[in-house]
Amino acid sequence: MTPEERRRLLGDDVIADIHHQVARALAEAPPSPELLARLRPILTRPAGRTTAAADRAA
Repeated sequence: MTPEERRRLLGDDVIADIHHQVARALAEAPPSPELLARLRPILTRPAGRTTAAADRAA
């Protein structure tokens, strides 16, 4: 997936939130298990939806 496709699929707000959460995780040394647990679904299912659900919404 290209950055342009990702931006079109997720939107600027979701991408900005992902960047914020990742930057916060990297600022901790090491990241807490709670933070990693919060990041995992963000990175695996951005915007809380699957690709199929996003395709149907488009």
